[in-house]
Amino acid sequence: MTQQDVERGKKNAIISYITIFGVIIAYFLNNEPHKKSAFASFHIRQSLGLWLTLFILNLSIVSKFDIFMLRFSVYIFFFALYIYGLYSAISGKAQKVPLVGGLYQKVFSNLGN
Repeated sequence: MTQQDVERGKKNAIISYITIFGVIIAYFLNNEPHKKSAFASFHIRQSLGLWLTLFILNLSIVSKFDIFMLRFSVYIFFFALYIYGLYSAISGKAQKVPLVGGLYQKVFSNLGN
């Protein structure tokens, strides 16, 4: 990724971390031919993976248990990962989210190429 690519995709990368709708908006903005950015695609994959994992964990595992500390710890964990990803996008770095970022890049490798 060049510095020009990072600057071109920075706005879409940041938008992708703002709710699940931000991921959808950033995806379509990044697919415009003259605005395509590998940097934005990287962060869109990271953010989409985080949102989907949170929804799947919340619906399948966390919702089955009525334990406040379990729910709270899952939300805090994902909040920390979102902050890490958002900070990475703002600072112009393509750093994978800890623990799960590599998996997201593999699973969503066709997204945004």
